[in-house]
Amino acid sequence: MAISKGTALAFCVLGMTLVGSSVAVSQLLLDYPVLTAQAVRYAVAAAVLFLIAHRFPRLGGARPGVRPTRREVGILLVLAATGMAGFNACIMLALRHDTEPAVVGTVIGAAPLGLALLGPLVAGRRNRPSLRIVAAAAVVVAGTALVEGTGRATTVGLLGTVGALVGEILFSLLAAVVLPRLGAVRVAAYSCGLAVPLLLLGALVAGEPAAWRLPTATEAGALAYLAGLMTVAAFVVWFIGLERLGVERAGMLVGLMPVATLATAAVMASAWPGPGPAIGVLTVAAGLAFGLTGPAPAQSGHPAPAQGERQAPAGRPAPSAQDERSAALTASA
Repeated sequence: MAISKGTALAFCVLGMTLVGSSVAVSQLLLDYPVLTAQAVRYAVAAAVLFLIAHRFPRLGGARPGVRPTRREVGILLVLAATGMAGFNACIMLALRHDTEPAVVGTVIGAAPLGLALLGPLVAGRRNRPSLRIVAAAAVVVAGTALVEGTGRATTVGLLGTVGALVGEILFSLLAAVVLPRLGAVRVAAYSCGLAVPLLLLGALVAGEPAAWRLPTATEAGALAYLAGLMTVAAFVVWFIGLERLGVERAGMLVGLMPVATLATAAVMASAWPGPGPAIGVLTVAAGLAFGLTGPAPAQSGHPAPAQGERQAPAGRPAPSAQDERSAALTASA
């Protein structure tokens, strides 16, 4: 059964909350080779996701037995290279070149604005982006900047941060292209699987083999958390919500990542955040409320059906991807 927009919104909020709260867990891996850790995380997640896809073939909106076409494999490969492997490599580059995490978080926090501007291209619309969505995304970005604050950055660090921003935007834009046919679980599984060799290659280039070792018990627990909750659970619920809400609206919820990070840090430190971050949280909330309560962006344009899609008979309207599989879509993640 097709999920409601309210459920999709809750899924996206859950996905971004899991990602944002994982920052504290990721710090437990600071002494472990960075790219190797990400490769292990995605390898474990891919294995679990493919198992889920095999056991529950209709979960996440896919039709049983569907396989990606060559075009979809190419899209998934770019997604894995930019939104996963490239994203992590750029973050590492920024942090290792004397750029403070606050700067990284603030720049990546601009992703909602980029998704609001580029979302209509993915949706097949030739009209301009919704002014309400763009304005709301700008408010969310401003709130994110207040939450994260400011800090020190170098030129190389800023370039790495901008690269991470591009990866964050492409992660959702490219996923939205292949979600209607492959479904959330398979998109997450294939993209995670494709990211593993890319990350291992990056680890070789970065000289990490000399530091390869078995993780400690604490590091293994952190990797299990990142693979299970942050990747398997967060990716699936985010992709399900992304397809239902659309790139523009779901993209604004990326602004919740630094809010979740701030809340997690406050709980762990047993201390309330300062006035600046608190105002930033309220600003993010105001931007989300403004953007999510408006009318949905108009859909004017219909992309060509993917290979294997059923065509409607002449004189009869073509069923949408959502209508075609509404009986098969499962809201569980």
